Amino acid sequence: MDEEDIKKNTNVTVTHLHLNDQTIMGIRLKNKKAFSVQYHPEASPGPHDSNYLFDEFVAIIKESQLQPVK
Repeated sequence: MDEEDIKKNTNVTVTHLHLNDQTIMGIRLKNKKAFSVQYHPEASPGPHDSNYLFDEFVAIIKESQLQPVK
């Protein structure tokens, strides 16, 4: 992802940066229930470091199930 493009889009928030080179590793959309990371959250270093991502995903799915289909 290009940092300049993200700065132009008011609906995108950067959530994760690579510590070594400051490249964008995660984003969230403000106008939709969507987020993304560019790494394997289920991988090392710790077994529970990224649980919050999976918890948020499950919460979004449960919330969408409560809303009527359009």
